[in-house]
Parts: sequence; structure tokens; C-alpha cells
Amino acid sequence: MPPQARLFEARERRLAALDALSRKLWLGGMTHAEGQLEPRLEGLCLLHDALFAGQLPPAAVWPWPPPPLTDELHATLQALTLPAYCRDQSDLSVTVLMSALFHLDFIVDYRDRGADPCQASRMALEAFAADWQTRCGEIDELVEVFGSLPDGSKNTHWDSLRGTLRSEGWQEVLRIRRLIEKLPELSQLIRRLGRSRTTDEPDRHSQRPVERMDAAIARLPQARSVHIPDLPGETRGIKRSERIARMLPAEAMLLGHPRLRLVWHARRAERTLLAYDDDERMEELHQRQAPTPRPSPQAAPARRLEMGPLLICVDTSGSMQGGAEAVAKATVLEAVRAAHAQQRDCHVFAFGGPDEVVDMALGVDAGGIERLTRFLCQTFRGGTDICGPLEHAIDKLEDTRWQLADLLLASDGEFGATPAVVARLNQAKQTQGLRVQGILIGDRETVGLLEIADDILWVRDWRRFGHSDADSPVHSKSLTALYFPGALRSPENRRATVTGDTASAAVRAGLHRGETPPNQETS
Repeated sequence: MPPQARLFEARERRLAALDALSRKLWLGGMTHAEGQLEPRLEGLCLLHDALFAGQLPPAAVWPWPPPPLTDELHATLQALTLPAYCRDQSDLSVTVLMSALFHLDFIVDYRDRGADPCQASRMALEAFAADWQTRCGEIDELVEVFGSLPDGSKNTHWDSLRGTLRSEGWQEVLRIRRLIEKLPELSQLIRRLGRSRTTDEPDRHSQRPVERMDAAIARLPQARSVHIPDLPGETRGIKRSERIARMLPAEAMLLGHPRLRLVWHARRAERTLLAYDDDERMEELHQRQAPTPRPSPQAAPARRLEMGPLLICVDTSGSMQGGAEAVAKATVLEAVRAAHAQQRDCHVFAFGGPDEVVDMALGVDAGGIERLTRFLCQTFRGGTDICGPLEHAIDKLEDTRWQLADLLLASDGEFGATPAVVARLNQAKQTQGLRVQGILIGDRETVGLLEIADDILWVRDWRRFGHSDADSPVHSKSLTALYFPGALRSPENRRATVTGDTASAAVRAGLHRGETPPNQETS
């Protein structure tokens, strides 16, 4: 028995196109003043799919809006190149259609004020074009800075974003973005941080070597079946042969006939006697050479990891003013760009003096862009206390979300961490695999920076980013290692270092290097 028709099925069929539309277009699509309901909903579906695909169909096939408004709206969308902006952007496509519904709904109001139909349509489309011409410029700036549209770039967030994009601070963001283009090595470094994905590249800084398998050639036994012809074995069929022992009885009967025996001899000579087909096979083992991995006596470094969360510590002390400040801000902006492009988390610790740590979760959304703009507009003029941000970063690693993060430290290196903080940081490196990447925005590596960072990128031309043409006055960043090697906290120096009490006792005893105090001599 066929199902009974629903009471309101005929009326609901008119709204079937709503299933393919975003709910944000439902109200405008059903209550708009231009056109009929069914063509309007079909036209919105067609336009949304076309915008999402990045192209517009000819205006002649549009079910809505009614002509001649169809040609005018098509020309306006093409003039603004909105299909290119909306490609693969569903939210932006919905926003464009919401804006079109909003402006075209004013046509009736313009006509009530005395405008003829052509003038009313032109006024509505001019308002729509002016709105999106401004908004397209803002989109271009956002894409220039962040590489793509912000997360959650919906119509409800444009007002808050527009206030940020029109501020003086946003001009500083654009300036910092242009500065990044002069630091390609900075961009490459940041994109390699994180520990979420294994690469084929060995990690030369890895503290956890893994067993290595070397390629070798070994002789391996292999079984094979060898065919032995004409040896009695398994009978597989009948064949023609000259073998008397395996011929069929029907062939043997020819020998008893006085004349047919001549036929038998002829068949034997021609090897056409019907005989049993035997197949005998023998299993044997033979040695073959094959590539075989074997353990190596030397361990290999672990494979390098990348693509994970980012923890950024940026020095905002007074010594960072000028070009160093610009490079530090460029580091933060590039970290946010990379995290947004690769769908990674990014957290920044801006540190100055004691208890002057500002931690910010920077994402490319309305709130994150506002916080980033506010930070990039600030002037660095604080003290320098590295212990606070390091402890905050290590605490962050206890969260599951940040366990695969790497730490990036941008500073001039004019700091020193306490032994307790350094020990805690080394513990995180050994147990959790934490890597600390340093960015030296100064003239030399300091003992404090060398003690913390696993690797250091030297931005030698940092002065040029502060409106100065001066070159670096030093030829190498490793001045401390060259001229003061004893100051480095290397394992050799640590083993050769004695406590203050031991040194005082040796001085009082008048001992020289290598001599042992009497109370420490062994029998």
C-alpha cells in the first residue's frame, strides 16, 4: 500500500531548495521583495555554488533576480572579482549573498522615494559595490599578512575586524610583514619547528639515538622444485612417445597381429605411440644472495620531527629597541602566519623584567588579530628576566595539547638563567624531546643563550631593520667561544671546575694546579 501523502507536502515542496542553503540565507531568501519565492531560492543555490567554485554562469540562466537586474548584478560581481575571492570559501560566499540580499531589498524603498526602476536598481548595486570594494581591500591586506583569510571570517566578525584594519597599529603590522620578506631564513626555520610529524632528515641535535640497520648481502636457503623428465612418477595424462615401458595396452595389442605389428614399429620409429605422461619432481634447497638489514654497532640519530605547536619567547627589554625590536616582532608575526597556514597552535610569551611576562594565545581570528596588532605596536623598554617565560613554557608542556611543541627564543642574548631553571629545561629536553631554537638578534652568542638553546640562528643585519645602514662590527657570532672558551659551560669545563670552598682551601694551602690538598690525598 503506497504511503499517504502528507498534509503540507505540496507547500513544503516549494521550500525544498532551503535544504541546500545556509540557514543564514533562509530569512532573506523567503522574505525578499524582489522576484518570486521558488526562483529566488533556486537562484541563491546556483549563485552560492558558482561563487564557491570561483566562477559565475551566464546571467541568462539565473533564476533570480529578475531581468534586467540579473545582468547588472552579474556585471557588478565580475567587476569586483568576487568569484576569485570566494573560491573554496563557503562562509565568504554566504556573506556575499547576504550582502546582495540586503542591498537589493532597498530597491523598493528607493522607488518609494521617487526613483524610477532603473535608478533604484543602480543605487542598490552602487551601494553593494562600494561596500565590497572596501571589503575586498581589507581581504587583500589580510591575505597579504596571513597568507589566507582569518579563521571564522564570517559576516558577524567583519565589524570588529574592520576597526582593527583601520587603526594605526595595522599599518605597523603591514610594515612588519614587508620586513619578513627580507628574512627568508627566518620563515624556513619557523616552519621546521614542532614535533608532530617525522621527516626523512636526521636530527643532528637529537639526544635519543636509535638503533640503525645497515644493508648487507646474505646467502639465504630457498626451496625449489626440479623436474626430472622420463622418470616414473605421478601420471598426469597421455602423450605420444617412443617409450615402450609407458605405452598404453591398446598399443601393445598391435604387436600380436601379423600385419599391425608393422604399424606399431612405424609408430615407435616416429615416436607417436600413445604412452602415459609421467611427471616426477624433486624438491631441493639452493643458496641465493639477497639484501638483508643487520644491526649496526653504531647508533644513528633519530629522524627529525616538525609540524607541531609553537611556543615563542620574545625579549621585550630596552636593549632590544631599534632594529632588534623590528626583527623580534617579525619573528612573532611569521610564527603566527606559519601556525595559521599549517593549522598549528601558537602561544607567545613576551618577557621583560621580573614578573613582566605577558602570555598571549595568537590565532588568526578577530580576537587574535587584535592582540597581535596591539603587541606589534608596543615599544620594547623593559628589563630582562628569562626565568619567568621559561618556567611558563615548561609548565605549558604538561598540557596534552602542547606536549609536541618546540620553544623559539628571540633575544639579543643579554640574560642568564638560574641553575634550577636550566636543570628543569634540560630535564624537559631529555624526557619530552623539547627542542629550543634560539634567534640571536645581536652581535655575539652569550653564555646564557648558549646554555639554553640547542641551535642558534644569527640575524647579522639586524641594525638595517632599524633605519640604519651600519654593518655588523664583528666577523663571527661565536666571539665568546673564540676568545673566552673557559667561560662556556661545556662538559669539559664543568669537570674542571671546583667549588668555592675547594678553591679557597687550595689557595690557603699554597697549592698549584694539579696538586691535591693534604686532607684529600688517598693512600
